[in-house]
Amino acid sequence: MQIRNWLIAGALAVCAAIGTAVVLQSNVRAAPQSTFVLLDGSQQTTQDLRGKVALVNFWATSCTTCVAEMPEIVATHDKYRARGFETLAVAMSYDPPSYVVNFAESRKLPFKVAIDNTGAVARAWGDVKLTPTTYIVNKRGEIVKTYIGAPDFTELHQLIERLLAEA
Repeated sequence: MQIRNWLIAGALAVCAAIGTAVVLQSNVRAAPQSTFVLLDGSQQTTQDLRGKVALVNFWATSCTTCVAEMPEIVATHDKYRARGFETLAVAMSYDPPSYVVNFAESRKLPFKVAIDNTGAVARAWGDVKLTPTTYIVNKRGEIVKTYIGAPDFTELHQLIERLLAEA
């Protein structure tokens, strides 16, 4: 079993490195209770996302796929935010905070950016190690889809449309 998990992790790392998304389909599960520390020092919790469709993206400034996908995440946020869509970018614990602040400010990211200083948030969300890892959370606070690597944004937009239409 350990060898199987190692092989899966290796395959996921290769896919993430070359920018190919791996979609992990699993049973819908509750998003973990987490507190996100935002760049302005304020906090947001998983509970604050209830009633909204949310994209939670674990990323790093040193991750080329993360940097490359960020304009698409911005466009997705801009397209759906007026309809109750929330975007939260969570910088990994190894990412220097000054790099994250510089990235967010220089690119004028229009959504909330958190820094996971201790790695506790990444551990709570499934021990995230590969970036980008993106979770889609429905209005009930359940993770409905996970992407490792850049998502297919056309497919992602279809999913967001469907989730926003749910009561």
